[in-house]
This record gives sequence, structure tokens and C-alpha cells, in this order.
Amino acid sequence: MRFQGHPRAVATMMATAFLAACGGGDGGTSVLALPPPPTGIVEPPAPPSVAEGPPPLTVPKAVCAEGGSPESALQGQVPAALRQAGFQGFWCNLKLAGQFEGEGGSWSSAFFRDPGGRTCAYHATAHPIGFVSGKPLERVNPGVPVIDITDPARPWRSMSLTTAAMIDPWESLRVNARRQLLLADNGGNSGLFGGAEVDTYDLSADCGTPQLLASMEVGTGKDGGIQSPKSPRGHEGNVSPDGLTYYIGDIMSQRYHAVDITNSTRPRMVAAFDMAPIGPVTAHGLSVSEDGRRAYVVSVGTPTAQEVLDPNAKTRNGFLILDTSEVQARVPNAQMKVISATTFKDGSVAQHTIPVTIAGKPHLVMVDEGGSAGLSDTANAKLACEAKLSPYPMARIYDISDEKKPVLVSKLMLETHDPANCDKVLPDIAGLSTFTYGSHYCSVDNRNNGTALACSYFNSGVRVFDIRNPARPKEIAYYNPAGVTAPRAGSIHRQMSWAGRGGPDWCASRVDFDFDRKLLTTMCQDNGLLMLKFAENTWPFAQSTPSMLQN
Repeated sequence: MRFQGHPRAVATMMATAFLAACGGGDGGTSVLALPPPPTGIVEPPAPPSVAEGPPPLTVPKAVCAEGGSPESALQGQVPAALRQAGFQGFWCNLKLAGQFEGEGGSWSSAFFRDPGGRTCAYHATAHPIGFVSGKPLERVNPGVPVIDITDPARPWRSMSLTTAAMIDPWESLRVNARRQLLLADNGGNSGLFGGAEVDTYDLSADCGTPQLLASMEVGTGKDGGIQSPKSPRGHEGNVSPDGLTYYIGDIMSQRYHAVDITNSTRPRMVAAFDMAPIGPVTAHGLSVSEDGRRAYVVSVGTPTAQEVLDPNAKTRNGFLILDTSEVQARVPNAQMKVISATTFKDGSVAQHTIPVTIAGKPHLVMVDEGGSAGLSDTANAKLACEAKLSPYPMARIYDISDEKKPVLVSKLMLETHDPANCDKVLPDIAGLSTFTYGSHYCSVDNRNNGTALACSYFNSGVRVFDIRNPARPKEIAYYNPAGVTAPRAGSIHRQMSWAGRGGPDWCASRVDFDFDRKLLTTMCQDNGLLMLKFAENTWPFAQSTPSMLQN
């Protein structure tokens, strides 16, 4: 989402918008009124073997090789004293190989290696003019920077993309490697939640000079496709693996819009799925199966205070598995149909999903943006702690062998997530708003052969996990960059939360695995683009195989 103004007002606007979209507030209802199958499918992990014993509550901590700067307190924690002194960063089995700070960044990033061997990165930046302490921040190079990272030690910006969706793609920026396309929807530059434009660029000749194919409105009658009852407003988005369908996650209209990009010069809307009949939930992130016949969409729910404290309150935050066969076949008046719905209590503001095959079985990674009581500011974190629930969002892994009954296999809980540690971590976030600890975006190293999962955890940095045994994930590396003391004009963190100068960054964008170079590429909002090198014998594993299909 995009907001401007004083940080405290911005945080209030953002929380209010989420609550409004999700039916929160004092009058909110907790019922996810879904037609069959029933809601609230929450199943325990399969019992471990006697030899292993029960899995630990939190993910085992990484064992750091020499030469790092390991965390000094709880796993994922940046203690208040370090924030106040100017956080210098933590790293374990990951070290900085290259960085392009630029003007900072926003919520999404993407990565591509073109047929000529050139490697490029792209990321969202905040709206051209933002405010910190009431003063405007002027942009020099607005839009999506195109950064050549062929030599990760010497990254450089070749140009910036400034078409309608690229000015502020928010969480929608994506690359499709099969069709060599860069795509985004208009996340924020024409109103609170963006507009109806979808942009497509060709990367095939040279990833450093993307060629514009289309920048046009969809779903408004101008594209030759169906016309939506409400004009689409961009925010989130993802593309099917075959590169033929781009999906918009539209929070404001509570819809998922399917856009046909078979002709990448003329995107057109062909279907929509309305979340409103399901209940007080809305749309956000999603992913699509390899064959295009399934969409794994989230249902964004935000509980009221009463619901948080009531252990029997009905839940609505989670994910749906949708049958998108008609969309994939381009059936006229195509419909998306619910196969199953899964909800849970210890999370909110569902963010996105990743279908992944692990050890030959189909799984789904599902990631939240809010903790058990909502976005993880101090008040909501305290409320979750009072209910003895995790105060911060996390990723989860489900077995979807039976897609009508997904089974929870594990949670990617750090020690900061453990309610038993509330007294130790709550002082760290005093006075901070909206996002503090907790997850936002994850990627796997290969959706068809998942062995590692990397997640951005806001103030806890980038964390990498061994998921070869999905019931017992293990942390293998992390990198939490040093705090920045001067505002970056394109950093949404500094526009929304300029409270802790020198405190930890917001690491919130997707993470790309580079198998050949043993790198992770990601973007943190103040530090900009980061290329991180794995320590020897950390990743890839013997079972790992390269893929550009990671999210």
C-alpha cells in the first residue's frame, strides 16, 4: 500500500485501510462465510518419530562460521540498546558481496539473467515525493531502477522505468523467465491504492535496457476484455509460470483479477474472483501452479481485540486454493472456484503463498504480514502477548497432497515469535509503528525441488532455512543490514516510520537464489539492493538444483 504524510498519521491510515478492507474494528465479524468446503481447516503436523521427539517450538538457530557477526540476543532480535546506539548489523553464513543503495526502495524486487549472460535486478521505490517529519523528500530517479549486477561487486544503474505501473509497483513487480518479461500493476501512483494499469517489458535482448511492450488499463473496457464492476486498483500481483496470465491482488475491490498476457503488447482482463461473498476478508498476494490450473490466494483477515482474546473466536485469515482451469483454458466468462479454505488464529494480514515440491510431495508456503493481533506495532504486539499468541507474523509450510484438506507441517518461528519472550522483545519496538519484527516475503530455491527457503523478516533481516525435511526446518544463515542514519528519498520505511534513526532496516522484498554464484539478491528499503554471498558448505546442498521459478 502507498501512504504519504507524517509517519504517525501514515501508520494510522494504513491500519485503518486494512481494517476497513477486512471488516475489522469494534463491529467486525469473525465468520468466514464460505460455501462448502468449510472454513477453519487447521490441522496439526504429522506426529514425529519416537527417535526424533517432538519438533521444537522455534526453528533451530544457525551455526555460524568464523568471520561473521552473530546475533547477540534472541534469534531475530535487535535489542533496544543496539537500536539507540546505531545498529551495526548482524550476519551469519552470509556476507555482503555487493550493494546498490540508490535512493532506497519499497516492497518488491525481481531478478533476471538474459540469454547473453547479463544479470539484472529491479525493485520498487516509493512515490516520487514523500515526507519525513513534515519535510518533502525530492526524488532524482523515480520509478524502478534497472541495476546491472553481472559483477556483483560493481552494480550500476543503467536506467529507470517510469511508466504508470513502474512509478510505484508496490508489491507487484515480477519477472517471468520463460517469456523473458518484466511485469507490474499500478500499486500507488494514482491514488491511495493505485490504478488499473498493467505494464509489460521485454527483457530478451538485454536485461539492462527493458523494452516497453504495453502500459494500459485493464478491466475498464479499454482493453477488449471483461469490465470489472469496480475499476481495478493495483497493489499485489504475480504471473503464472507459463507467462500467459498475470494476476492482480486488489485489496480495495476485494478481488483477484486474471489478465491475459498471451499477447504481451495488449493485456486484457479475462476473469475475476470476488472475495466479498466469502466474508470480511480481502485479496492480497498469490501464486499459480505450474500448469496454471490452480491459484493459491490469501484471505486477508484482521481480528478485533475481542477475537484475539477469545480462544474460540472464528478465524478468517489464511489462504484459499482456487480452481483456475477455466481461466487457463480461456473459457468465455471463466470462473475461479474454491477447492478449500484454510484459516488460523496466530496470524493476520495474509501476504502471499508459494507452491513447492519438497522431497517429491506437494507443499505450500504461506506467509503473513501481521501478527496474531494485526500489524505488529506496540499495541497489537502487547495484545497478542496477553493472549499468549505470537505477536509477529511468520511463514508456514503446509502439505497439500490432499488439496481439499491442507495439513500444517511447520511454522518458521524465530525466538522473537515465542510469546514466552514477549517481555524481552517488546521494549525493542516501543514507539515504532506498523511493522517491526516478523515476516513479509519468502522465496524457495526451486519450486519443483525445494531445499531452501529464504524470507525477509522486517527488523530481523533476511533469514535462510533448510527445508529438506519440511516438518523440521533449520535456520542456516541470516543477514540483518546495519541501520541507515540519513533518509533515502525512495525508501518507504523512511517515509512511513522515521522514528529510529540508525535502527534496523525494513527487509521486506522477495529474495532470489543465484545457484551458480551461491548468492542471494534482495532489497532492503533503506540499504537498497543487496547481493549476499553464502559461506562455503552452506548452500546449495547436494540435492539442490537451479531454477528461476522461486516464488
